[in-house]
Amino acid sequence: MLVLSRKRDERIVIGDNIVITVVEVRGDKVRLGIEAPAEVPVHRQEVLDAMRRSAPGSQSNSPPSSP
Repeated sequence: MLVLSRKRDERIVIGDNIVITVVEVRGDKVRLGIEAPAEVPVHRQEVLDAMRRSAPGSQSNSPPSSP
């Protein structure tokens, strides 16, 4: 895992087409903006987990794929 420090309005670029921007830092919460192509799914971990639980047999036991 790569760990980076960023300040508000600073960005992280992944590949040529994904940009993550630190939108706001408030206390122990960080708001991120994510720009990615429509064909790249972007989900919070808890939402992805719920989606996998609600669709039996579809990737429920598979780890997240890596590029």
